[in-house]
Amino acid sequence: MPKIVDHDQYRKELLLKSFDLFAERGYGSITMRQLAQGLGVSTGTLYHYFPSKQALFLQLVEELDRQDLLNFLAEAGNPPTLTERIETMFNFVAKNEDNFCKQVLLWVEFYQQEKAELTKNNAFHSSWDKTTQAIADYLQVPDKAIADFVLNYLYGLLMRGIFETETISYPEQATLLSKILVAYLK
Repeated sequence: MPKIVDHDQYRKELLLKSFDLFAERGYGSITMRQLAQGLGVSTGTLYHYFPSKQALFLQLVEELDRQDLLNFLAEAGNPPTLTERIETMFNFVAKNEDNFCKQVLLWVEFYQQEKAELTKNNAFHSSWDKTTQAIADYLQVPDKAIADFVLNYLYGLLMRGIFETETISYPEQATLLSKILVAYLK
């Protein structure tokens, strides 16, 4: 009896497994052959699912953003106040800081390598918009620009964490940001 394969699920598995390979070697340094080898599949199998390394990476961006949002929303629950929702979000980022820092570094490297492609491809823009909307909904803020501000703030903290040796106090930053937003929204 032939093996039944859920191709969409298999593609997602390949994507998620490729993240560690990209993070370990860098976008510019790894080839499709090396990715296939690291994933334990043939190069032909990898090309069957992804026409190029760039296509694989852009789909990875979308899948990681989707998974991060699903994991966050599943863990976050529904805290009653804006302050508690911000604290919950910052605690999630702190708990997953290493993973998020790896993502940020990969996105920056991809940008350096493929800057021209970013103007033609909406993967990053689409992911950012979906994430911003999900955060606006979660925070229950009326203006999507506020969610955009919160995400920019978090990415700034992640960048600081990458380049500084001093540990960032996410609870302290969450408290400060919630005071700012509560005052702004009054």
